[in-house]
Amino acid sequence: MTYDFSFWLLLLTTISGLVWAVDALLFKKARLQQQAAAGASIAVEGQAVPAPYTTPVLVEYAHSFFPVLALVLLVRSFIFEPFRIPSDSMMPTLLAGDFIFVSKFSYDLRLPVFSTKILETGDPRRGDVVVFKLPSDPKVNYIKRLIGLPGDHVVVVNEQIFINGEPQKTELGSLYNDHGYLNAQLAEETLGEVKHQVMFLPDGFPKDFDAVVPAGHYFFMGDNRDNSQDGRFPQVGFVPEKNLVGRAKWIWFNWKFSELPIFSRIGTRIS
Repeated sequence: MTYDFSFWLLLLTTISGLVWAVDALLFKKARLQQQAAAGASIAVEGQAVPAPYTTPVLVEYAHSFFPVLALVLLVRSFIFEPFRIPSDSMMPTLLAGDFIFVSKFSYDLRLPVFSTKILETGDPRRGDVVVFKLPSDPKVNYIKRLIGLPGDHVVVVNEQIFINGEPQKTELGSLYNDHGYLNAQLAEETLGEVKHQVMFLPDGFPKDFDAVVPAGHYFFMGDNRDNSQDGRFPQVGFVPEKNLVGRAKWIWFNWKFSELPIFSRIGTRIS
């Protein structure tokens, strides 16, 4: 079990819901009867009227916060969860400072915190941009592109990807000179039915790779191929299915706190 934001959200939702339910079932009726029997009153425009019923502070807070917490928990767990991109590893697709929505129902619905599958809704596809929990530290979320499916033989040699012996199509494009990069080489890569942009650095050191993806696991790489700690490195390695968080869908804002927001990125679909 990982003690992350989802854990604390679930805990607070459960506690507030229990406080509200226990009071409603066991204490509320007796408390209202006791207050009515006491006959307390207040003066309103010179006339005595029954005093409003008082609710314990803890119950009042539970009554106020439980619906909000429950709604947030349901949305984050089963519909969409927001994330912020902290690094350049997915450039040019994603920039540091992008705020994105991740679809939680793309790859099966799972219980929050426990990651127990409760409903099958779809399988990951090669080329998807996916948020996953780092196998070595599940408190940390990574976002990369899905390259290898279970059973695939993945080879990376001099920036070229081979899957089960088949080279993945790559067409070189223009040079990239923005966001701190100079003369980076852009290319359009095709993975299955997905076409997307990748980037190679002029002074980068290609990281080769050769392995078969184990059953129930996936292999990921960043689009910024020479500046991405991904499945080619032992710190990440192969990602088990239970660690998949969801598929990245849209950019809803961009703001790198040291710079002005890039409003043109709002609403961009991630592919």
